[in-house]
Amino acid sequence: MADSTFLQLEEASDFSFQNLPFGVFSTANKPIPRIGIAIGNWIMDLSELDCFSGPEMAKQSNVFREGELNAFMGLGRNAWHETRQTVQRVLSSAEGYLRDNGHLQKRTLINQDDAIMHVPARIGDFTDFSASKRHAENDRIMFTDKSQRILPNWDYMPVAYHSRASSVVVSGTDIHRPNGQYANEDGSVDSGPVFGPTKKLDFEMEIGALIGTGNALSQPISVDSADSHVFGFVLLNDWSARDLQSWEWNPLGPFLSKSFATTISPWVVTAAALEPFLCDPICLQDPQPLPYLRSKSIKTYDINLTTSLQTEGQTEVHYSSSVISQSNYKVMYWTLAQQIAHHTSNGCNLLPGDLIGSGTVSGPTHYSSGSLSELSERGTKPITLVDGQRRAFLHDGDEVIIRGSFNICNQNLMEEKDKLHLILLLGWCEDKSVRIGFGECRGRVLHHRQHSPPPFP
Repeated sequence: MADSTFLQLEEASDFSFQNLPFGVFSTANKPIPRIGIAIGNWIMDLSELDCFSGPEMAKQSNVFREGELNAFMGLGRNAWHETRQTVQRVLSSAEGYLRDNGHLQKRTLINQDDAIMHVPARIGDFTDFSASKRHAENDRIMFTDKSQRILPNWDYMPVAYHSRASSVVVSGTDIHRPNGQYANEDGSVDSGPVFGPTKKLDFEMEIGALIGTGNALSQPISVDSADSHVFGFVLLNDWSARDLQSWEWNPLGPFLSKSFATTISPWVVTAAALEPFLCDPICLQDPQPLPYLRSKSIKTYDINLTTSLQTEGQTEVHYSSSVISQSNYKVMYWTLAQQIAHHTSNGCNLLPGDLIGSGTVSGPTHYSSGSLSELSERGTKPITLVDGQRRAFLHDGDEVIIRGSFNICNQNLMEEKDKLHLILLLGWCEDKSVRIGFGECRGRVLHHRQHSPPPFP
């Protein structure tokens, strides 16, 4: 099979021939959502292809006509692998099936600008973990005003909370500032809380994993087999209202401060595409995890992550100029395999389409913090944006854009923003190396919605 495609792709495209992420899209002339694959600026409509003739997919290609990835993901790794091989063959420069058929190209290749993207899967459950020790330590400061010491259980198990699946939205969806209860400005418990729009709206830069094949009830997934249950990955912004969170988080953890919205990117980058970017985690796990969390080979992924903040009315600037945070997924203390093993250790059953949030990806430096509350030190030290405006928390009209990519050029986490400019503008594809990206996870903050007055005084 050729290692290149007959399509003309931009060298810096996130959606290279080696990537081929899956997504769900529709178009104005065909509004029915269906499954496609991104390559360059194109979407290949899998529902229009009749080339799936292998033993796994010959009788299963109807799954590509569905408006969600769940059925396809539930077929398992052999079906995923065969589909990827078929798509690579069809798109390769050595294969004439699509290359030499202009009529088929018009039916199957859609410009991404002409497509409407949808949430790629029906998400039955959404679990969000805390896996960055730096973020966990910062959380203790933000919500307790005490020392950085995290709770003893954090070092022994991947902690998480069960979030809201119904409010997971696709990139580009506007987010209304949520209302809720929070403590009075004087911080006095005796004076009681107030109800109103959050004053401390924040983002959280995360990676999300979509479960492919699940497990039967009461049958745990072992840490060494966990990766085989993962179909792929998306970028994730777990929007957070920090004043609501501070008031409500004891004794049962986040509720309304998180459940109002979570944004994910539309394209699911498969685990198969990411295999070349497996790496050792940066963090040493000490103390040693309990036996059920010990793996024969602890691995994670080298994923570069950046967050950009653009203000309302801001003159169009290059993405790199508005970047306020850069981190890397490999800084996480707990791996995805350990998170899945722990999640199912009590017999909990995962299902195709379940979403696993990595937790905020905060690294060892201030600039690698994965949330605005960390960057601004709980709002006490607002950051200065490229247009001179200052932010302690998000304002109405602000747009948060998270991007993620891989490249064989391995970059270190850096503190100074000038160095980040060098990475973003000069560090990619200099040697025409493989690039795999996620696209964008984008969301804009809108004014809060007014609550209707009560019917009686």
